[in-house]
Amino acid sequence: MKTLRDLMATHARAGTLDWIGLRPERRADLTSVDRAVVSGAGLDGDHGRPGKRAVTLIQAEHLPVIAALCEGEATPGNLRRNLVVSGVNLAALRGREVRLGEVVLRINGPCAPCSRMEETLGLGGYSAVRHHGGWCASVVTPGEIALGDAVAPLAAQ
Repeated sequence: MKTLRDLMATHARAGTLDWIGLRPERRADLTSVDRAVVSGAGLDGDHGRPGKRAVTLIQAEHLPVIAALCEGEATPGNLRRNLVVSGVNLAALRGREVRLGEVVLRINGPCAPCSRMEETLGLGGYSAVRHHGGWCASVVTPGEIALGDAVAPLAAQ
């Protein structure tokens, strides 16, 4: 019989990197790019925060859920996350490392919504993003990422 730890470390398949967004300065619109260089401080050209919030990710599967719970349109750009991935459960990877292209990220914890979600997504925007708003990650191994890269969990330590 598998242990709970074994079950939590099991994933059906690798995911895919579907979208990359950079914001050159605070409150600026995100610009969609096909590839990006990731340094220890986050994505080059992004006004991010180094450390545990250097990169933000959200699952593509959560975008329609958020849209169903508010008045606005839930797009990667208006949710202000750097990376959109599909096919892998990010919540199941909390505290774990994942490889995207040349880059290794550590999924640290949920990325809480900010009060701007009401102005961006309309009535109910803040609550719609709660528990669906993505994850914060730190950079373990810098490198380059590109659309279509596999998002693969690394072996649990």
